[in-house]
Amino acid sequence: MAMKRVGTSSISALASSSTVFTRQAHASSGSKKIVGVFYKANEYASKNPNFLGCTENALGIRNWLESQGHQYIVTDDKEGPNCELEKHLPDAHVLISTPFHPAYVTAERIKKAKNLQLLLTAGIGSDHIDLQAAAAAGLTVAEVTGSNVVSVAEDELMRILILLRNFVPGYHQIINGEWNVAGVAYRSYDLEGKTVGTVGCGRIGRLLLQRLKPFNCNLLYHDRVKMDPELEKQTGATFEEDVDIMLPKCDVIVINTPLTEKTRGMFDKDRIAKLKKGVMIVNNARGAIMDTQAVVDACSSGHIGGYSGDVWNPQPAPKDHPWRYMPNHAMTPHISGTTIDAQLRYAAGTKDMLERYFKGQDFPEQNYIVKAGELAPQYR
Repeated sequence: MAMKRVGTSSISALASSSTVFTRQAHASSGSKKIVGVFYKANEYASKNPNFLGCTENALGIRNWLESQGHQYIVTDDKEGPNCELEKHLPDAHVLISTPFHPAYVTAERIKKAKNLQLLLTAGIGSDHIDLQAAAAAGLTVAEVTGSNVVSVAEDELMRILILLRNFVPGYHQIINGEWNVAGVAYRSYDLEGKTVGTVGCGRIGRLLLQRLKPFNCNLLYHDRVKMDPELEKQTGATFEEDVDIMLPKCDVIVINTPLTEKTRGMFDKDRIAKLKKGVMIVNNARGAIMDTQAVVDACSSGHIGGYSGDVWNPQPAPKDHPWRYMPNHAMTPHISGTTIDAQLRYAAGTKDMLERYFKGQDFPEQNYIVKAGELAPQYR
């Protein structure tokens, strides 16, 4: 479902106008209707008591919410005019979703949801919401900042090694009963001595750089904000102000920037053509940062030596998504930020914000993505 967007300049004007409709930022007294959209776990739901991020276990907050008289509707059905989400939106006060099975909250859906006050992301990354429309409607959007940064950074390090070592073809050989060392070794490399650059260097990017330092890589980073000198010294990373100067230097590129209007389609055919031949790319940020067909073409020609990530456009990825079938990839469903440890953190963070919402209290400032008509800096 495509999102319709308003330009940032026009939304800023709206936000400062006295005509902006601001919905009540905190809960009034009485029962609230909370709708949660999560992925379905089926037989896996009962295999781990801490598996909270699925529809069946619903962040572990059902009993708590219902004991206070609130209504809690949970579903995985989020697409199309007759889906469960559409049925419950008109009288919902709070919508909880995750980046792993996102409920795409368009301007049209916001218009239908007359009672909606609060949009919570159980995890990190709220680009499944039309943030400008949310700001114009006076909604509050918040996420559990920091809840899965360790999980994603560890996953990125794993993917770098999987690509460089050409692990996936070797694994496939074994499960297919084959043994052909040459078929793997001809494009297998050490990480030591390689130049690794991260596009975006927030919490995840910094953790990744810290974990890469012992591998004796040449580390580069590009971000809108330069790191504190002490942290820069600790990581050993060099700041690159111009992303197009940094990228051609890299043997490995890791995407760690949010999806915004500036980064949507950032890696198009022309930019990819300027990268090193055989570059490895890891993207756990958002699939729409890449031009889908440009990645397929570059992997097919060998210009991209390997592509790995767990983010797609759209999500869930349809069966005919071309990234499923392109050569030299190590793609997975969106799993990097939904480890059991991360689920415990983002479930606890969601509950904390709901408690504050019911009491009329502010959230931790870093959790806000839209507050009082203003977007967080990373989304401007």
